[in-house]
Amino acid sequence: MLKLSANLSFLFQEHEFLNRFEAASKAGFRYVEYMFPYPYEATVLKEKLDQHNLKQTLLNFPAGNWDGGERGIAVLPGRQVEFKEGVSKALEYANTLQVPFINCLVGKGDESISHETQQECLKENLTYAAKQLAQHDITLLIEPINTYDIPGFFLNESGQVIDLINTLDQPNIALQYDVYHMQKMEGNLAETLAQQLANIGHIQIADNPGRHQPGTGEINYPYLFKHLEALDYDGFVGLEYAPDPDTLSSFDWIRRYELTL
Repeated sequence: MLKLSANLSFLFQEHEFLNRFEAASKAGFRYVEYMFPYPYEATVLKEKLDQHNLKQTLLNFPAGNWDGGERGIAVLPGRQVEFKEGVSKALEYANTLQVPFINCLVGKGDESISHETQQECLKENLTYAAKQLAQHDITLLIEPINTYDIPGFFLNESGQVIDLINTLDQPNIALQYDVYHMQKMEGNLAETLAQQLANIGHIQIADNPGRHQPGTGEINYPYLFKHLEALDYDGFVGLEYAPDPDTLSSFDWIRRYELTL
């Protein structure tokens, strides 16, 4: 049985953020995720989770100046101290919220710096992060992002992340496989999921084009869900999509595809 996790950064936006926990619980969800917890005190978020009988599946490291266009800093030489501070901050939240996964958005590359230099910086930062997270039994996720939505993002394909996982050889690093991003970049979804299942720590979904709920685009989600069940995937499936026309009506696919919350 697939474990569906409501992404509160995308869903229930008709509610103020702290009210989305209640909305997710009332909709039947047991698991939630969201991008950044840092605008709120960890204890406040933990209270919301407990109050509504929810478990949080993941959060992201701080990603630099998000409003200024940054999408992570792990790949940027000269920002290592800031990255390490972000790791510490994320761990404080993860321990309070009892989160098993922390995702690293590595960031957009800097064209003024050689690819090799940025790659070495990334390896150094990821190794540091993995070792820190391992002390708390937390898995480090690395997510490739499509270049259409975020031009210049440093990691764009699942194979790049797999190469990093093999090179770094840290037991608690895994691929965050976002079906929407990978459909745009490489396709071949079912075969990749089968081949790399042991390296996949978390899956996120949205349809393409539009990044709306399953059933609104070209991806054959009924087949893909049955495929994941046949593979005995026991991780979470994060609903990271823009609901159309609204959040509650966007959940029709869950019933239609015979899934449960």
